[in-house]
Amino acid sequence: MDFKAKSTTICVVRKDGKTVIAGDGQVTLGHTVMKANARKIRKLADGKVLVGFAGSAADGLALMERLEEKLNKYRGNLLKAAVELAKDWRMDKYLRRLEAILVAADKERMLLISGNGDVIEPDEPVLAIGSGGDYARSAALALYRNTDMSAREIVEEAMKIAGEICIYTNQNFVVEEL
Repeated sequence: MDFKAKSTTICVVRKDGKTVIAGDGQVTLGHTVMKANARKIRKLADGKVLVGFAGSAADGLALMERLEEKLNKYRGNLLKAAVELAKDWRMDKYLRRLEAILVAADKERMLLISGNGDVIEPDEPVLAIGSGGDYARSAALALYRNTDMSAREIVEEAMKIAGEICIYTNQNFVVEEL
């Protein structure tokens, strides 16, 4: 993937019928923290889909709006909406310039959606993006595989760990659950 989003961490885990997403609140401009409590995750489709973004806030929010339009058009079918968004994102002259990456999850799937045309469903129900995404994903996978922690507990602990390691991630988390 060409685009490596900095300045955020988003992590999503599904376990025991619960899907939980968390996003940190840090907004970084260069090497400066500009804001500590931004909200980078949302519930879409009447609360049936969780979405988070890493990258430019305006671009991420614009992509969330586009995804919600696709979810409405395809009656809440997350996979179809994501594929159609990725196709538009890759082909459209305006959308192609957007610098963000999305994760979206419902009760059945979780997907990474990028401007390269990627719609990736992970092998295990753990996904993370952003500058602290690799740290959060690693921690979440270890906890998912080796503990009896709930999805929420896993996400919260993985985000804490990412926030301790990644300078672009803070400890101000917003958490949503399905």
